[in-house]
Amino acid sequence: MPNGQNESLFTGLGEMLPDLEEFYKDVHRHPELSMKEERTAGLAAQRLRTAGFEVTTGVGKTGVVGVLDNGDGPTVMLRADMDALPVQEQTGLEYASTSDGVMHACGHDMHVAWLAGAIARLSAARATWRGTVMAVFQPAEETAAGAQAMIDDGLFDRFPKPDVILGQHLMPPPAGLVGTRSGVITSAADSFEIRMFGRGAHGSMPEASVDPVVMSAATVLRLQTIVSREIAAAQSAVVTVGALQAGTKENVIPDEATIKMNVRTFDEGVRKHVLGAIKRIVDAEAEASGALKAPEMTPLDQYQLVRNDPDASAKVRAAFHSHFGDDRVVDIPPISASEDFGSFGSQWDTPSVFWTIGGTDPDTYRRAREAGRLGELPTNHNSHFAPVLHPTLETGVETLLAGVQAWLGTG
Repeated sequence: MPNGQNESLFTGLGEMLPDLEEFYKDVHRHPELSMKEERTAGLAAQRLRTAGFEVTTGVGKTGVVGVLDNGDGPTVMLRADMDALPVQEQTGLEYASTSDGVMHACGHDMHVAWLAGAIARLSAARATWRGTVMAVFQPAEETAAGAQAMIDDGLFDRFPKPDVILGQHLMPPPAGLVGTRSGVITSAADSFEIRMFGRGAHGSMPEASVDPVVMSAATVLRLQTIVSREIAAAQSAVVTVGALQAGTKENVIPDEATIKMNVRTFDEGVRKHVLGAIKRIVDAEAEASGALKAPEMTPLDQYQLVRNDPDASAKVRAAFHSHFGDDRVVDIPPISASEDFGSFGSQWDTPSVFWTIGGTDPDTYRRAREAGRLGELPTNHNSHFAPVLHPTLETGVETLLAGVQAWLGTG
């Protein structure tokens, strides 16, 4: 454990790790989809009560908020998301998901364990800090609904306004590595469902049809030219078609096809251009195919950019370097993944800081990098995504504690 003025807050972490590891495995075994995190929320509330926090449940349906007042000082909010994904786990872990078709494939189980560990240490070591800690266990990050649901349920009115909001996310880099940056850290995201309408016919008589399969296939290919031909090399965007669904039988041309797609951008001007190009292409391909009516574009979800406050980011980064040393803290580029964490700070007009923690076995990561096969390592949302327990577990607790002490520590 690192030495220095923060050591007293971290002293008991080693003794609590076995219990925290079992807690993590329990949450991993019992994943729950967005807005269905009843069991996980109950476990979080129990941990908060044990740590002496004032607990409020059911915020935004399944969200949990704990507040610990420890004298005069700033208020720091710590946030962890709780929901899992509709993914069939294939990790082979002895503590694999027991819920068919549901898995913690994005690390939110680790996020819950990190915050549970942090609140336990903050409670036990109250002599090392002054102020108020607000722990937020958030539902439904995966559907971009949870943060807003808690806000709409009166989060800003029912609880103290924080001076800073801190959050973190498990990612594929080597376990124990902490990634930080100032400014934009995660992308904006827009998802759509597009219905394209044709005219069905027998597969042997395509001349009698307006084939929505061909129409939608041509649309998908054309959509991929937006980034390659309409976005400057110095800018960036991601356009992904994740689903194309049409028909039920090989010799039946259906009446319609459905495309589901996702867009990631880091600049509002680029975002508007990409969204406009999508509509232009979808409408033009439908017209070129002789569609019977215009396509329907329905928004599915939306994530705003997450921006780290420059001053608060510098304070967090300094705390991390002091605690972990320079070799474990790295500056990272913006991440094309998206998060609704930013909703809290932007709507509360409060500085926020978000960072990443690696979870891949360092030796596995090194071998893959040396072989030029990093792309083959399981990423978030992959059915094989499984962080190594150590040092991933303790690193996430320590980052939260170091971040809190940067604002509340007594020195």
